[in-house]
Amino acid sequence: MSSRTEWSILAVDTGSGETLVESAPDLLLPTASVAKIFLLHHLAELLDEDPSLGELMLRKDSVAPVADSGLWQYLDVPALTMNDCARLVGAVSDNLATNVLLDHVGLAPVQAVARRLAAGGSMLNDSVRDVRRPEDPPMLSIGCAADWVAYFRTPHPTVLSWLAPSTDLSMVSAAFGLDPLAHIEQDTDLRVWSKTGTDDGVRAEVGLLDVGGRQAAYAVICRFQGEVIPVLAQMRAYGTLILDALQDGDASGPGPAR
Repeated sequence: MSSRTEWSILAVDTGSGETLVESAPDLLLPTASVAKIFLLHHLAELLDEDPSLGELMLRKDSVAPVADSGLWQYLDVPALTMNDCARLVGAVSDNLATNVLLDHVGLAPVQAVARRLAAGGSMLNDSVRDVRRPEDPPMLSIGCAADWVAYFRTPHPTVLSWLAPSTDLSMVSAAFGLDPLAHIEQDTDLRVWSKTGTDDGVRAEVGLLDVGGRQAAYAVICRFQGEVIPVLAQMRAYGTLILDALQDGDASGPGPAR
């Protein structure tokens, strides 16, 4: 891969604290939709305080339509509950649901959550936009692997429930052999809760992998120029490394990404 490719990578056994793989874990890079997790965490804490919160979130004119990821933009329904919006964000990284939720709760409280949870500076910078003007933040989010591994070592259980059906298993999770549309069964020996981010020159996946009760919190973030196929292949290789380490305790495998 090109020398212009940059990686921030970390995977940690959540039980023993053993580092399974590491490369520039504190390097802040663009992470696209990954930082939507801060929004989900804020919503989960609001529901902890008041479980009755469940008002309908309206798809209204004040929220600009956005393309790319998501399902709500293709549906007829004009309103969804807060929980259903969060489920869409977790499952398909729904951009419209993200913006409707941000319009409801505000960006500032979500950024306060990010500052509290992410010591390394990971942040949701803005709502989702089809076009970024000069006066807008230049990217949706930034993040480093160390922040996201710290989060997934003690994740909010409601956030995990929203992330469980995530359909994007194209990156690190490609190594796990799961069905992208059906992989949340409770009786399997392998489960993953993950969030991905995709943008031009950006691929990122953060999450928690459980293999027979042994868990690893992981984050693999890449900024690159050129072809995406080698990047995806390297991400899958790291997934294989993490999976093998949980299965047999051996963290040997491909060296740090270059």
